[in-house]
Amino acid sequence: MAAIGIIMGSESDLPVMQAAIDVLKELKIEVEVDIVSAHRTPEKMMDYGQNAHSRGIQVIIAGAGGAAHLPGMIASTSPLPVIGVPVKSSNSIDGWDSILSILQMPGGVPVATVALNGAKNAGILAAQILGSSDKTVQDNVIAYKEMLKKKVIESSKKLNL
Repeated sequence: MAAIGIIMGSESDLPVMQAAIDVLKELKIEVEVDIVSAHRTPEKMMDYGQNAHSRGIQVIIAGAGGAAHLPGMIASTSPLPVIGVPVKSSNSIDGWDSILSILQMPGGVPVATVALNGAKNAGILAAQILGSSDKTVQDNVIAYKEMLKKKVIESSKKLNL
C-alpha cells in the first residue's frame, strides 16, 4: 500500500515530479502517482483530497505550474500534510506565479512549499515526515543523508590531490 501520494496538474509536470518518485523509491517508500488537475478535473481533485487518507496515504506531494492551485486545494480538502512543488511551466512567469500561489496560503490551510522544481526535496521531506513515526523509514533517511555526506567528502578529497 502506498504511503505517499504524488499528484500533478498535468502530464507536462512529470519530468519535474519524477525526482520525488525516484528519491522515494530509493528510500524504499511506496508511492501512488496520478494526474489531478484543480481546473480541468475538480471533481477528481476533491475526491482525491477527501479520500487519500482512507486509502492509507500519509503525505501528499502536489506539483503544479502556472496558477498552481492544486496543492492549496488539496490541502483545503484533506487532513493530511501537503507538500507543494511549484513547477516552472510553459505558461509560467519564471515560476514566480507558481511559487506564490503555493506559498501564500491563508491561515488554517498550510502547504509546505519547496523550491521551484524542487520535487526531490519534497520527496525527502515526505520521507522525513513518515520517519517521525516509522523507524525503518527514519533509518533509510539517515542512511541516505550519510550517503550525501560521503559524496561531499569524496568530492572534497578529489580537489585536494
